[in-house]
Amino acid sequence: MDVDIRHDPKRQAFVASLNGSEANLQYRQTDETTLDYRSTFVPEEHREQGIGERIVKEALDYARENGYQVIPSCPFVRHVLEEHSEYDDVIARK
Repeated sequence: MDVDIRHDPKRQAFVASLNGSEANLQYRQTDETTLDYRSTFVPEEHREQGIGERIVKEALDYARENGYQVIPSCPFVRHVLEEHSEYDDVIARK
């Protein structure tokens, strides 16, 4: 499935439109250099297709490209980070 993921700063979310439904990663900016990735949601009918992981990676790439550190409050974000050590540099270590 080809999925277009967009950043929606007003909603503080990364969003994928999925044939009438939406998958997303919600975040909160905690300070000038830190984003708290709080929750990831993929509608049940679209799970197990890699969509959640793609949204998380897009959000992690955004953080890296824009000089942010990430607090992985969401268990799914933590899971993706455990599977992909190439993102260790964006994890907030406070």
